[in-house]
Amino acid sequence: MTSLRLESPFRSIKPRYLRLGLVGVLLAVLAGVATIWFAERFQELLSEDVMTADPARVPAVEAGLVLGTSRLMPGGSPNMTFNYRLDAAAALWKAGKVKYLIVSGNHTGRYDEPADMRDGLIARGVPADVIYRDGKGMRTWDSVARARSIFGLHRMVVVSQRSHVARALFLARSLGMEAYGFDAREEHRLPLRTRLHPYLAAVLSYYDAWRGLLPHHVGHRVAIGIDPAG
Repeated sequence: MTSLRLESPFRSIKPRYLRLGLVGVLLAVLAGVATIWFAERFQELLSEDVMTADPARVPAVEAGLVLGTSRLMPGGSPNMTFNYRLDAAAALWKAGKVKYLIVSGNHTGRYDEPADMRDGLIARGVPADVIYRDGKGMRTWDSVARARSIFGLHRMVVVSQRSHVARALFLARSLGMEAYGFDAREEHRLPLRTRLHPYLAAVLSYYDAWRGLLPHHVGHRVAIGIDPAG
């Protein structure tokens, strides 16, 4: 009995063409990586004049938007990015740069980023009656768009880590808002997936800004300083 031998379809392709194909694929990958890096870096360059880690350089506004993140890491350890972000928000309020804070994040079932952020701010000396919660901030676009459409803000300070702030300011500018950024301390001991996220999110933010669609979860308007916080 003769055995059946399968011929590779690549054996009929000349080595020169295989090399050209491989070079083409590598160039495409490098171009993609460069595009993603530039997308994130360009947003920082656009906003570097309105971002600072010094409270004294932040203009006084009615409200600050604190972007959400999880209180704990996947393994159950404290998320220092969360702690540093709340430290910055509390410092901003204590410096008199904002009267109110909106804590915006994901609230799904028992998972409640805004409640955790509110509790953390209270523990840092911020009064409960100046903290507004937004549990529909599933993404940065949602948080920024809802700050305008739900809370009626046209001028605000965004609090988060630097790359996140730059992305939020880019989105706020696309909505015609006057926004400034207050940079929280960075946590550098992060998993690779977490460190890559800002670059991929930056690419998506260009699409969000181009479409300009308001979030699905609209809800009732909230008048900052008039309606009770909670």
